[in-house]
Amino acid sequence: MNQIERIKRKLLLAKNADKGLKVFGADSHKYTIGKTVNADQIIRFETEYNLELPDDYKAFLLHIANGGISYQDSAAGPSYGIFPLGKNLEEFVNSNPENCLKQDCSIYPKISDEFWAELTQNIEENDDISQEDFDAELGKMFGGILPIASQGCSYYYGLVLNGEFKGRVVNIDIDRQKPYFVFESGFLDWYERWLDEIIPENTMIEEPHLFRYTLGGLSAYILEVYFSTEDAETKEECLNGILKKEVLDVETLSVLEEQYKISSGEIQKTILQLLTKFDYERAKPHLMDFTKESLLTVFQFVFWYAKNKSTDWLEVIKANADAIEEEETFRFCTYLLKEMKLDYGAIIIPFTSNKSESIRVSAYYSLGQMKDKNKYTAVFIEGLKDSSNRVIHTTLQALDGVEDKRLLKHYKMIAEKFPVEKDYILVNLNHRLKAYGLTNKTIKKVNTDFETDNQDTKWYQFWK
Repeated sequence: MNQIERIKRKLLLAKNADKGLKVFGADSHKYTIGKTVNADQIIRFETEYNLELPDDYKAFLLHIANGGISYQDSAAGPSYGIFPLGKNLEEFVNSNPENCLKQDCSIYPKISDEFWAELTQNIEENDDISQEDFDAELGKMFGGILPIASQGCSYYYGLVLNGEFKGRVVNIDIDRQKPYFVFESGFLDWYERWLDEIIPENTMIEEPHLFRYTLGGLSAYILEVYFSTEDAETKEECLNGILKKEVLDVETLSVLEEQYKISSGEIQKTILQLLTKFDYERAKPHLMDFTKESLLTVFQFVFWYAKNKSTDWLEVIKANADAIEEEETFRFCTYLLKEMKLDYGAIIIPFTSNKSESIRVSAYYSLGQMKDKNKYTAVFIEGLKDSSNRVIHTTLQALDGVEDKRLLKHYKMIAEKFPVEKDYILVNLNHRLKAYGLTNKTIKKVNTDFETDNQDTKWYQFWK
């Protein structure tokens, strides 16, 4: 069976496997495909735009589908599906897409940050750039790339039309984040892997001859490829293919655990991710040991795959709190703490005075999520006095539901410090003052020098 026939069969299997349309984009395309094109239509398109489409892509249009019922009439495919031939050509540039398509493609796999910064420099550093020049710069960035599918928001799949990497699919962000290429070398291989990642392995076992071709197929085949190569990128893609599975058998997990013990770097990290996803108890001792390498990695894997086991990590968090210096690590730390359903305030409070603005923001946000946050009013007051507007903003939001007379003095100071709106501080201040019948204007007239322990004090006594 050739690749075209395999894909047609797998489209049916994928549709049957995802009857609930849970795969991203499936509720839009519903695994529906439109009528194919003929050779004359392809020739006319190539002639009109002075280009030659990659053979794999032409085979898809000629023998599988050209459009469907999805977003922008797309055929069943990754994300929101594959655009019809010649449609949505302006997705990467606002005008003159024909000129963009025939330009040489300037991007490449593993493009360097320096090269991408150079390529985007004229747009990023020029606020007064004209629309014509803006489109010309976009043409340089995305020249020689055909938009083939939407991933939602500003993200697209593109197909390289010329040069060394012709036929490769590349992820494009029209908001100019650095593009990156998919692993597969051709359109059909990429499309077929998408199908393989939808179809459950128990279904694959019934027709194994269909699934020995991509790194989304049978786990046993993927492991064969893994052990047959010394190329780190291919090994990583093999592991990523296994990671997409819903379940793994004990034998495969045992093989992966042995590989974990003899691996290092990103390969070892991805194997640990696999073990955590498919057998937390097997992974747990390795996770404990990996805390010496990366707390962030461990916190992420536990939160993603075993959040119901978060309490296993309380003592680890306490023991390593002083070593947490990165905002992302702290953020995942708080995710785990929230899952534990306990009073984690004592762990969080030291971070409210961290030198990192981002960590302070996350700390006050986390305190604001606690049910008994009223008892941390004194800590919140320090946040209201912070030098960072972001921290003040977050603290005001975190104080939602807290009514304490001690806060009024500091609310008044904020109102005086910000006579006009800045960083959404006043809008949040007014939300907090509403509970007291005040605004950022009227709070300035209030005498906040009162004894806060006098519970019988009435609000009207605060007015001058």
